[in-house]
Amino acid sequence: MYVAVKGGERAIDNAHAWLAEERRGDREVSELSVAQIREQLALAVNRVMAEGSMYDPDLAALAIKQSRGDLIEAIFLIRAYRTTLPRFGYSEPVDTGAMACDRRISATFKDAPGGQVLGPTFDYTHRLLDFALAAEGLEPPEAVMAEPLPPEVPHVTEFLDREGLIQVEEVPEDDTPRDLTREPLELPAGRPLRLQALTRGDEGFVLGMAYSTQRGYGRNHPFVGELRIGTVPVEVDLPELGFAVEVGEVVLTECETVNQFVGSKTEPAQFTRGYGLVFGQTERKAISMALVDRALRWEELGEDNVGAPAQDEEFVLYHSDNIQATGFLEHIKLPHYVDFQSELELIRKLRREAGTSSSAVTGVLAREAAE
Repeated sequence: MYVAVKGGERAIDNAHAWLAEERRGDREVSELSVAQIREQLALAVNRVMAEGSMYDPDLAALAIKQSRGDLIEAIFLIRAYRTTLPRFGYSEPVDTGAMACDRRISATFKDAPGGQVLGPTFDYTHRLLDFALAAEGLEPPEAVMAEPLPPEVPHVTEFLDREGLIQVEEVPEDDTPRDLTREPLELPAGRPLRLQALTRGDEGFVLGMAYSTQRGYGRNHPFVGELRIGTVPVEVDLPELGFAVEVGEVVLTECETVNQFVGSKTEPAQFTRGYGLVFGQTERKAISMALVDRALRWEELGEDNVGAPAQDEEFVLYHSDNIQATGFLEHIKLPHYVDFQSELELIRKLRREAGTSSSAVTGVLAREAAE
């Protein structure tokens, strides 16, 4: 039970003013611009867009600045703003096969058709602090660009599919996915709804779930069939024209994992897939999402549930959202004076009763000893 706090308005106003002062920091230091955050903290911007369910690098950068770098607070700001926007319609499904790839790797085929491109990655850095970055104004060395990939790069799993070595993904034509940003989550959830929840789930939580599956809590140790990052066009079908038109582009990270499957009475031994798709260059999240997606498919694939947390749909989906988790966690710092007073009185009563009982027992024992 919450109670009203009288006389706190002035204190709240002062707290807001102090927050603004702390956000600005030392005024002898140049203020950080939204453009600088967007361009130089792009991975943080990408996470805010992905978990905020809104693709807008400028607004994501603004949210990071407003939140003093607290990414969960920035995600909260983006989600709150998104709820004020009108919904004009839905885009057509994006074709990731037509992605203009900046990065495209496969851990399953060395000579992947279409080629492999490392792209901008931390994978091969030495993880040593680069003190040259502290010398502001130095220009980084120019990258030597490789030959661009062809306009359409086939997915690696398509080559397994040609031999019937990987499970075919069948999607019913009339199965329109529910929109998790407009409707509350309900269980049991189909795979499209699970993927929506995972793509906007907290990266740390999804990573932890994925890691647990690799350590034996779910028997899920896949190969990365393909990881690709690049730009895809977004099209909207306009009834007035009778065809879809391109309205913009978005950067996506897509991951398909390849997992073993021993087969069943109706299915031969083959590989199965895990899938991840996230806004921006967010490959750790995309890989984690693919692992958890595969772990949650145990029932449809006829596998045993070994009781792993990542196989528990309710546990994963109800605890992956960092905004819900933050709200429930941080509400305990709000006034709970009445609640606590009732608990305090209960404890005092129990102690009094326990003390009375203890005294009575001591008296009986003393009389018995005297007799």
